[in-house]
Amino acid sequence: MPKSPVRPERSAAAGGAKSKDPLAVVRRVMAGDRWAAAAGARLVEVREGYARTTLRLRDDHLNGVEVAQGGAIFTLADYAFAAASNSHGTVAVALDTSMTFVRAATKGVLTAEAREESLTRRTSVCNVRVTDAGGKVVALFRGTAFRKDDPLDAVLAARGKARQRGPREGAVAAPRRTGTR
Repeated sequence: MPKSPVRPERSAAAGGAKSKDPLAVVRRVMAGDRWAAAAGARLVEVREGYARTTLRLRDDHLNGVEVAQGGAIFTLADYAFAAASNSHGTVAVALDTSMTFVRAATKGVLTAEAREESLTRRTSVCNVRVTDAGGKVVALFRGTAFRKDDPLDAVLAARGKARQRGPREGAVAAPRRTGTR
């Protein structure tokens, strides 16, 4: 897949104007992922068809047998997949995912690298490798996303309007987590 920056696309939300930095739009949309944020996942790099995320394992990421819980690792891989599949400036949502856990992780920083292997008008297929600080594979993830016609700029515009209206009734803010392992 090309490694060049995303081509600007016209957006009704942007008044039909071209985005100056489409990857900045991707980063802003991904910053709104409250689940990934609560888990501590960080988007480190994104370019067309590629994304890299990291997660420093904390005590609350460990399961009952003291290894990283599969959901924590899945969240990290899914976050990279989402960034890579949305890197073309239009909304992409998961159709199918699978994950194979290869090695247990207990501490340190995990890194997920998503590479888009196939891109069509309607689908994006990505492979994601999750590795530990030593570069050993912890998990392998594969995801297929459906590419909608909606520009990412429209997501940001809708988010801005929702903030102006105030919090949703019954919505509960996620607690802020502090401390690292």
